[in-house]
Amino acid sequence: MSQSHKYTSIAEAISKKTQASFIPTKQSALSGGSISQSSRFQSEDGRVFFVKENNLGFFPFFKAEAQALLEIKNTQTIRVPEVITFGLTSHASFLVLEFMKEGSTSNLSSAQLGQDLAQLHLVRQPFFGWEIDNCIGATSQPNPKGENWAEFYRSHRLAHQFELAKEKNREFEKVEELLQGIPFFFQDYSPHPSLLHGDLWGGNASVDSTGIPFVFDPASYYGDREADIAFTYMFGGFSPSFYQAYNEVYPLDHGFKSRKSLYNLYHELNHFNLFGGGYAASAQSSIFQLVSQFS
Repeated sequence: MSQSHKYTSIAEAISKKTQASFIPTKQSALSGGSISQSSRFQSEDGRVFFVKENNLGFFPFFKAEAQALLEIKNTQTIRVPEVITFGLTSHASFLVLEFMKEGSTSNLSSAQLGQDLAQLHLVRQPFFGWEIDNCIGATSQPNPKGENWAEFYRSHRLAHQFELAKEKNREFEKVEELLQGIPFFFQDYSPHPSLLHGDLWGGNASVDSTGIPFVFDPASYYGDREADIAFTYMFGGFSPSFYQAYNEVYPLDHGFKSRKSLYNLYHELNHFNLFGGGYAASAQSSIFQLVSQFS
C-alpha cells in the first residue's frame, strides 16, 4: 500500500468524523513512541492532528485507548487529547487525536497536574478491572471485573506478567512465595476502585502552550490509585510540587512506601517482556526485597 493511499484513507476518516474535508498537505513523523508510529498531519486549511499507526491486529488496542481517553475526559478532572477517530486502512490500524502543542512545565503546572490526578482518583468506580481488556505498551492487559483488589493484582497483573516471561524462557526465583504473600501488603489497607491512567511515567504527561497539564497514552483500568503514583517514581520526571499538590487533595496511605515496589514490579516485568535487557535483574531484585518483608 502506498504512503499516499494510506494517508488518503486516514484523511477520509478525519473528514467524515469532523464533517469537514481534510486534505493533508504535510505529514511529519514524530519521535518518542516505541510501540506505534506517530505522525503530525496538517491540512491546507491549517488544521493539525496527531496520528498513531500500527499493524491491523493492534486495532482493538487503539479502540481501548480511545475509550480510556473518553472516560478520563468525562470525569472532567485531568485534561487529555480529544479523540477524533480510529479505524483501519487495508494494511494498518490508526488512531487520530487532537494535536496538543506543548509548552514549558512550571511548578504551577506540576501542582495542577497533581491536583487534577487526585481528583480523577477520588471518583469511585464500581469494580476492579474494566469493561474491556487492553494493553500496556504492546503487552496484553486482562481486565476482568472483580471485587478483591489484592486477588486482581496477584492474578491479572503479576501472575500474568510472570507467565509471559516464562514464554520467553525466563523464570524468576521466589515467585510463588511472593504471589502467596500478596495479602501481607493489604492487611490494613482496602483501596476503592479508581480510574487509573495505567502507564503514568514522565513521557506520558506534559503541558500545553498555555501551561495546562495533560496526560496521554493511557493503559486505563479501575484499580488502586497507588499504582499510578508508584509508577511516577520509576523513571522520575515528576517534581516535588506534583506530589505535594496530590497529597493536599487526596493524601496517600501511610503504607504506600511498602507497596510502591510491589506496584512497580509489574512495570519492571512488563519492560522485560517488551524490551529484555537489565529489567530482569531489576525485577528479581524487587521480588527478593518484597518477599523479605513478610518471610
